[in-house]
Amino acid sequence: MYLGVDEAGKGPVLGPMVAAAVLADPASLPADVDDSKRIAPSRREGMAAALRNDPDIAVGVARVEPAEIDRPDTDMNTLTVRGQARAARIALSGSVAAGLGEPVRVVADAGDTSEARFARRLREFVEDTDENEVPEAGEPFPSVDVTAAHGADGDDPVVGAASVVAKVARDRRMAAIDAAYAEYDDLGSGYPSDPVTRAFLREYVAETGGLPDCARRSWATCDDVLAAAEQSALDEF
Repeated sequence: MYLGVDEAGKGPVLGPMVAAAVLADPASLPADVDDSKRIAPSRREGMAAALRNDPDIAVGVARVEPAEIDRPDTDMNTLTVRGQARAARIALSGSVAAGLGEPVRVVADAGDTSEARFARRLREFVEDTDENEVPEAGEPFPSVDVTAAHGADGDDPVVGAASVVAKVARDRRMAAIDAAYAEYDDLGSGYPSDPVTRAFLREYVAETGGLPDCARRSWATCDDVLAAAEQSALDEF
């Protein structure tokens, strides 16, 4: 039994990044567990539910909201580490982790160009006793041995399981955000390359003069939309 961690939604301009951790014996996982991008949405939903409902598997989920992403004193690499660490601490604070030998093995999908640096930082964040990082985390807390690799969500079944949980949680959050903006046709996927997402931002800015709360205001996409709206107003004037 070991812990796998991954995140979903690092690049979108709308909505949170969601990190997930799964503590499990790989033999207990569904045979078709894989990188979430390779699994059909309906299957992902069922798999995530099965993982959460299995009493022998611990799942931790943590969201990094746009307001935190937009803070000028941080960066996406740090936020990815912090999000994964929060999810890991939640999973490791439950009863499934009780009695595990230390250090607990952790495998992460690396969110940095340097796998070794990401692994070192993740270990430091997971073992940080600052209760502000994860208010739910209990003490004493186990030590961890972290390895990180690019593509671990496709190569390691437990990391793949974490990627599925993260993706499903992110999709559900985006559905809730979409419902909160029911007066607009569709928010799209939330990614900058999605024309539906860009159309939503343009329409919202045109109608309100500002950006929606679900937008990552520090993203260049938001700057582009605001600049285009300002230019359009000048042209009309």
